[in-house]
Amino acid sequence: MVEKVIIMGAAGRDFHNFNVYFRDNPRYRVIAFTAAQIPAIEGRVYPPELSGSLYPQGVPVYPESDLARLIREFKVDVVAFSYSDVPHVEVMHKASIVMAEGADFILIGATYTMLRSEKPVVAVCAVRTGSGKSQTTRRVCEILRSLGKHVVVVRHPMPYGDLTAQVVQRFSSYRDFEDHHCTLEEREEYEPLVDQGIVVYAGVDYRQILDAAEQEADIIVWDGGNNDTPFYYPLVHIVLFDPHRPGHELTYYPGETNMLMADIAVINKVDTALTENVEKVRRNIEQYAPNARIVLAESPVLVSDPERIRGRRVLVVEDGPTLTHGGMGYGAGFVAASKYGAVEIIDPRPYAVGAIQDVYRSYPWIGPTLPATGYSAEQIRDLELSINHTDCDLVVFATPIQLTRVLSINKPTLRVRYEYSDHGSPTLEECLLTKLRM
Repeated sequence: MVEKVIIMGAAGRDFHNFNVYFRDNPRYRVIAFTAAQIPAIEGRVYPPELSGSLYPQGVPVYPESDLARLIREFKVDVVAFSYSDVPHVEVMHKASIVMAEGADFILIGATYTMLRSEKPVVAVCAVRTGSGKSQTTRRVCEILRSLGKHVVVVRHPMPYGDLTAQVVQRFSSYRDFEDHHCTLEEREEYEPLVDQGIVVYAGVDYRQILDAAEQEADIIVWDGGNNDTPFYYPLVHIVLFDPHRPGHELTYYPGETNMLMADIAVINKVDTALTENVEKVRRNIEQYAPNARIVLAESPVLVSDPERIRGRRVLVVEDGPTLTHGGMGYGAGFVAASKYGAVEIIDPRPYAVGAIQDVYRSYPWIGPTLPATGYSAEQIRDLELSINHTDCDLVVFATPIQLTRVLSINKPTLRVRYEYSDHGSPTLEECLLTKLRM
């Protein structure tokens, strides 16, 4: 008997689970995807070019708010939860809705959808968005390249546009960002790696992506998104922890799963976190993931000319997902503005327009900072307008990319960067090379 399925997702893990677990499985018939977290990704169709012979019309994508209606209308048997960075209690609220409508609620095992590579894979994941994966991935690449290895990064998916054009994406130059019509969020993840001379792959079908990456890599680095588990089976699984959010490693899905699978547990931001919070995270790792090697790390803010901040009225623009999905009120830009003597940090909310106003309504915990949210041309335009409307002396931005390459800003700007730095011994390099036996 064929079971009818809905996959709950956010244009990433959901498509991977479909491709690997459901697409060619005659036991199931996927009726629909539902979409959450990312704006304007519903209303599309997972195209027949990707959905396989069982789905000649493709698979429609509905907003998650339609979930209960869809279960009733299509007499759905199973709902598969397939997105990340969600509090455990929220996962069960969603499960309760599903079960009240008479369907089963399932979570697919972390290793069940991991593809095996012919090349060694090092995975960099986290227990929460904004823990410091990106700079850690860059440091891992530096370590491996210093050994003469050709490293290729495969990034967790962000296919928010035309899915048929995003099956396999390869990024090695800025021209590639334009050719693939990258969103601001995509550029933030890819651009720093391309600046290092690293080839980055992403897209929709991660089996095809793996085949392509293996052709030019000695070692593949999986650069995780949100707090999702890896799509590829890792030889070494590095997991980032954030002591500014102690205890979240036990209360978020699937971040806790990452913790339990960690080979190397990196407690990041110890230079700015309270000592008691660092120790709380350490105790949780020691209790629940006792085989993980613990590394302490810092994320120092780097400002080329900090004196430009002193005495200025500053607008702070932060990395978007850190504030939204990650639940942080502020980030590295706010830290830098405070540290280097801004006379005032301007609250941008009265100046926000359009889609940026919607972001503040959706994420009310965001403090007096502006999230660099740009999932669409509309959001990028409204972000630019919001910055240009704000009455300030200086824009301090802590986005992973050079924001002025994307936006036309009508006032002085100063970029804040952050990189990985070991805090004592053991170092990340020592632990990684031990695990790789190099």
